[in-house]
Amino acid sequence: MTKINIGLFGFGCVGQGFHEILTDKNDPNFHIKKIVVKNENKPRSAPKELFSVDAEDIFNDGDINLIVELIDDAEKAFELVKRALVREIPVISANKKMIAAHLEELNEFQEKYNVPFLYEGAVCGSVPILQTLENYYQNDHIKEIRGIFNGSTNYILSKVLNENLSYESALKSAQELGFAETDPTLDVGGFDPSYKLAILIKHAFGISFNPNHVIRFGIDQLSTTLLDYAKANGLKVKLIARSAIKNGQLSAMVVPHLVSEADEEFSIENEFNSVTIKTEYSGNQLLVGKGAGKLPTGLAVYNDLKNLSKGFRYEYKESLASLSDDVFTVFIKYEHSNFIVKLFDQVIEHNLTKGDSYVIGKISPSKLKSLKSFDDLSVGVFSENAIKKALLSTSYSYAV
Repeated sequence: MTKINIGLFGFGCVGQGFHEILTDKNDPNFHIKKIVVKNENKPRSAPKELFSVDAEDIFNDGDINLIVELIDDAEKAFELVKRALVREIPVISANKKMIAAHLEELNEFQEKYNVPFLYEGAVCGSVPILQTLENYYQNDHIKEIRGIFNGSTNYILSKVLNENLSYESALKSAQELGFAETDPTLDVGGFDPSYKLAILIKHAFGISFNPNHVIRFGIDQLSTTLLDYAKANGLKVKLIARSAIKNGQLSAMVVPHLVSEADEEFSIENEFNSVTIKTEYSGNQLLVGKGAGKLPTGLAVYNDLKNLSKGFRYEYKESLASLSDDVFTVFIKYEHSNFIVKLFDQVIEHNLTKGDSYVIGKISPSKLKSLKSFDDLSVGVFSENAIKKALLSTSYSYAV
């Protein structure tokens, strides 16, 4: 094996985890030669002589034959990765926002310069979903991929639902444990799992998908009304990313879901992620692993390093699809937007209690997405199992 000399960009949470694992493995074939960071003088858990603030110290070093990109800035990360691929230097990254936004262009660079680009660490932490899709599902027909793609929000929801913590207390706990950033918007707003879902859509269905087209509602607007409804009916609320393809139409959403004990996500708690793959021949398969923390994601980066050294690279499918507009069942708690009821194709239950109004019914994705601009809504999508279990005996139903 040719010795791999690594130029590492970034030494935050994931970078430290990767360095810790690499040091622990002590494989003589892998060596970090230089680490570029913003602040060279900040105390680090690695030898000071490794660090620099100048990217040229990596790009001008002819011995460096692999770049690992682990910085936060998506656009700067794209420029670094692009520059490396053009120079025919293999790259490993964990920047899901950058990859989701530029995957097609990065794929073109891979093909043009015949150089691999791996990014397992960008999707679901320690869950090896990209390798699984590449190695085991190339000859199967994937119908749906879904799961909990963000460990931070799952941790928060676990604390709120299982321990009756307030949202604010649960978020603070997640931040103290390093599961959530000081600014948690990417997590609690549902952006992070949207990026991951867009990447998985390419690998599962062969479709290039703009993450801005994902129907996205985070957990930052969850109401006690929705949470109390879930508890009263033996359900849980999970932030689920899901995409399915049916008759050439693709659906994609990241929305809080009401799930029952019959759903795979019901028992997935704290910082764990899950991915369910539904296929034509294999049926349903579930992968579970830690999705937050420096070591789970650092391990994913290290596994990419091992795979790259063996010649592994992604084989992208190519396909086309239009966006689906099939209806699904949702719970929407609202305060002032009474006209929302008119958007439903069918209303199953409508509670008009003052200050606690909600509607349950069937609505199309495009109509649901049109409600994104309202800040007085709390949205939850029912799984098929959850709607069957929900106690709707006192409700009334009418067509709209």
